[in-house]
Amino acid sequence: MAPATRSGRESRPRLLDLFSCAGGAAMGYHRAGFAVDGCDIAARPNYPFPYHRGDALAYLAALIATGEIRRYAIVHASPPCQHGCALTVGTNASQGWGGAHVDLVAPTRDLLDRTGLPYVIEQPNGRAKIRKDLTLCGEMFGLGVIRHRNFELGGWTAVRPAHVTHRGRVRGYRHGEYFDGPYVAAYGNGGGKPSVTELQTAMGITWTDVREELTEAIPPAYTEHIGRAYLAACTPLGAAA
Repeated sequence: MAPATRSGRESRPRLLDLFSCAGGAAMGYHRAGFAVDGCDIAARPNYPFPYHRGDALAYLAALIATGEIRRYAIVHASPPCQHGCALTVGTNASQGWGGAHVDLVAPTRDLLDRTGLPYVIEQPNGRAKIRKDLTLCGEMFGLGVIRHRNFELGGWTAVRPAHVTHRGRVRGYRHGEYFDGPYVAAYGNGGGKPSVTELQTAMGITWTDVREELTEAIPPAYTEHIGRAYLAACTPLGAAA
């Protein structure tokens, strides 16, 4: 399976980054050797690569219908995770979050299957609706967050790394008690949460200082790992990357 490349000066395989937020995943793929185009429904002026503002699934459907999807070697998708998310079960139940959100994982997968391209679907650890082909953790990359994320690999495979032991706790308050530890909590605002600068350092993200974008982001180290695995597995020997 050979990655597509653009004509002219661009020799990198091109990746489509859906539900892109501010580009945590995109930056990792870029560092791995991809040219990246993003799409998100919100305005993302901090996104560091070419970007389309619009509904990600409508945009993907249009690319399939016109044949433009063939510009891409692979697609990454991080559909919103609030529907039924178990990461903060108590908060979700008390505030009515999760159940009212539309589950976008299944329709995302359906469209990705229609592309005929290899793909990656990312979801947090509280979701069980994707195949957990890879589970990555900040400690695997020496980061200041734990931030478990699961990845379903469509149309390709990669070696699943062993989950390493955490060095301690996530810093902050739990049920009124403060705990110290080597990791910061990359979500929310209260309970001893880190500053924006601490979040940037812990996640390895420098191009945005918007807290919401940082707390929604995938650390670039994760997708750099995935991107390199894809190129190693799917690029013919001697092909340009």
